[in-house]
Amino acid sequence: MPFATACCVALNGALGHLIDVQTDVSAGQATVVVVGRADPALREGVDRVRMAILNSDLLWPAAKRSTFLLSPADLRKSGTHFDLAMAVSLLAADGQLEPAQVAGTVFLGELTLAGGLRPALGVLPMTLAAAAGGVRRIYVPEPQAAEAAMVPDMEVIGVRSLAQVVAVLRGLEPPDAPPVAAATGRPLISWRGDERLDEVDLADLHGLVEEKYAVEVAAAGGHAVLLSGAKGCGKTSLAERIPTILPDLTPEESLELTALYSLAGVLDPGEGMVLRPPFVAPHHDASKASVIGGGSGRVQPGEISRAHCGVLLMDEFPLFRADVIEALRQPLESREITIARRDESVTLPAGGMLVLASNPCPCGGWTRSARANRCTCAETVRRAYQARISGPIADRIDIVRNVQPASPSSRDPFVATETSREVRARIAAARQRQHDRYAGRGWRLNAHVPGPRLKDTWPLPAAAQQLIDAEMLAGRLSARGAVRVQRLAWTVADLRSVRSGRDLTPGTDETRTALRLRTGLALDLAMVRAVPDTQPGSATEGAA
Repeated sequence: MPFATACCVALNGALGHLIDVQTDVSAGQATVVVVGRADPALREGVDRVRMAILNSDLLWPAAKRSTFLLSPADLRKSGTHFDLAMAVSLLAADGQLEPAQVAGTVFLGELTLAGGLRPALGVLPMTLAAAAGGVRRIYVPEPQAAEAAMVPDMEVIGVRSLAQVVAVLRGLEPPDAPPVAAATGRPLISWRGDERLDEVDLADLHGLVEEKYAVEVAAAGGHAVLLSGAKGCGKTSLAERIPTILPDLTPEESLELTALYSLAGVLDPGEGMVLRPPFVAPHHDASKASVIGGGSGRVQPGEISRAHCGVLLMDEFPLFRADVIEALRQPLESREITIARRDESVTLPAGGMLVLASNPCPCGGWTRSARANRCTCAETVRRAYQARISGPIADRIDIVRNVQPASPSSRDPFVATETSREVRARIAAARQRQHDRYAGRGWRLNAHVPGPRLKDTWPLPAAAQQLIDAEMLAGRLSARGAVRVQRLAWTVADLRSVRSGRDLTPGTDETRTALRLRTGLALDLAMVRAVPDTQPGSATEGAA
């Protein structure tokens, strides 16, 4: 029967669908038909496939009717990476290959007119989708074989041309072929860029004790943080050092982030899997599509998705466009972003740690101290500037800190300060406690736990809960804010457990600290740095 099926993958955001490329070659009017909701770029692939077959010394069934069905037919398909699957399925349907040789195998790659291959965008997520669909063999362009091989238990065959694919399927020695051209989009010039952050350390900053503790809590639990203060007080310097205190990615996180980089077209195959948390800092003039995701044609991950499992710094936050600021409501709540269009809806992960930095006014000189105040802005201008951070956005931020410039006494170079490595070790231990606590539940950090599950399974002791209830009754804390305080209390307890070497649950001390972190009040550093008393009846004892 003149019929054969090869496999390919269609991407919808970070979601991959296994596609059967079914081809029928039979007698009839000489024509080529592509059905199954193919976009224009995919339909153009027919011409590329025809010339690639002819220029590879293979036969094109010019006197027959060729029909390509991309199944399931109701799913929209796009991209040029279907070329290779269409070519081999047609050759099998025409009898030049055995249908069994191509069945149950995924073929990825764009064909050139000469029969060579070009890299495909998103090979790693497509390989993950193929593995999830039960496929265990995949053909990819040679430079992307290492990327596809990141998926366990997958047989990956890297090839350079259609002729090599046919030879391998026939069990013959592959012919020579020119190397596959490098993927487009690589930088043509080099500059320091993010490499400058490899040279910074938390020990560079003297003073800022409260602020350092606040970002330590934020990093340990994955909480969103707002740093505000006058210009030059150290907000950006502190935020840029947060990646240095984050532990390495877990294998699961590394695979997720590497797949996102592959989807965005920014993965360097030579560097392998992404092992360190990313740090992304878009300019305040960035568009909504660049920050949140979107663009013309296929939806591309935005900066918020590229910062997944890492840090997204939005410096000069009030200067961002209003639509960008308000678009943060969903990711701050659900840790994902959904981009809906007329004919598609794409959901992308956005589970990074959000760090916002803001001046108190346009000139950046306003402070609460009348003596230190250097503001030249009118009061109405200052209030309008601060109002750009709307109430719903402010209510979704876990930690608020008003950064004060370091005093001269705190800048003594002979005063020892903690290094990023020391803080990172504590954060790694605190995160491990969270991973153990939430094992098998789909959450990794305290900031990810839904409010109802937190109250049902990990409630606070009665005395600690009364502190939160009192703030709610006084109108200083919303219901959403109460959940965030409880999450912060667990993170504070996790960090204190690391210091004490004991397994603690949040008590009144941890809850007070969480309330102060939430509301921006000064911290009792003697309490938060002290090793807690864990004798029976102490305030730190609570019921898990």
